[in-house]
Amino acid sequence: MPKPLSILQNIHHPLFDKYKVTVQVKRDDLLHHIISGNKWRKLKYNLRQIKEGVYQGALTFGGSYSNHIHAFAYACKLQKIPCIGVIRGEARYASNFTLAWARHWGMQCHFVDRKTYRRRFDTEFLTELSELYPNYFFIPEGGSNTLAIPGVAEIVTELNQQTNFDTLLTPVGSGGTLAGLISGDTVANSKQHRILGIAVLKQAAYLVDEIKCLLSPQGKRHNNWQLLTNFHRGGYGKFSPDDVKRILAFNQQTGVIFEPIYSGKMVLALLDLLAQGYFSVNERIVLLHTGGLQGLGGMIEQGKLKAEDWPILTKVDE
Repeated sequence: MPKPLSILQNIHHPLFDKYKVTVQVKRDDLLHHIISGNKWRKLKYNLRQIKEGVYQGALTFGGSYSNHIHAFAYACKLQKIPCIGVIRGEARYASNFTLAWARHWGMQCHFVDRKTYRRRFDTEFLTELSELYPNYFFIPEGGSNTLAIPGVAEIVTELNQQTNFDTLLTPVGSGGTLAGLISGDTVANSKQHRILGIAVLKQAAYLVDEIKCLLSPQGKRHNNWQLLTNFHRGGYGKFSPDDVKRILAFNQQTGVIFEPIYSGKMVLALLDLLAQGYFSVNERIVLLHTGGLQGLGGMIEQGKLKAEDWPILTKVDE
């Protein structure tokens, strides 16, 4: 069996002792210094499909500070694949922290307004893009498609080599990571683990149907998963000063850096759920660190975070 791609780290916190649970972190943030976390997993088979096909290039969708756009641009650079990013926002964002690097790595940015961006699933709009960029392989926002599922599913195979656990937590944006974990757990185990997704955006109940559509045939038999939608902290990209304070304290206590858009909301959900008595005594919990630390650069650039609080800000120098 292949060696796990990322380490599993034990972490300690006073609340873990108080509520008698054990917590480990699957450090997918360490998979690659640029293509980290779930982006590595989701892109693995998508890139293989592009390389094995006869495509002229690849096109994807994302916001102006998107982790997916950032990782996708660098992955395409490595694979020598021409790439287009359909970006939600105005061209003035082209020089921000995320897009400046994406463009440096060769991505061509196609900016659209928010109204147009909401059409990213519409057949008519996709046809227009296909005519504009013929023979480009399209990858949806967040990299969440059926080709992403087997890459993410491999996380569960790795975890089964590394530990015994009861519950696996992951932050959820577009649903592909949660769908991949569910599918992987069904294939790898006769007894299902509990898999909890922490939605990082408001009004995320619609993602349940998205996740079910992405599930593999085996994954559709998994009945021990749930998307928790009440821990978004105000919406996507939103958080309070107290949220940041709690995340920074947790980072210091555990020695692992979590950011406040994705992984940090999972951490805060864990702490809140512990206080609510959600977990059983002696429950073994794994947190999936999905990366995304490059997003700190954009948050600092926008004045939403203080640079001095995040000295580990990802260094990008390639």
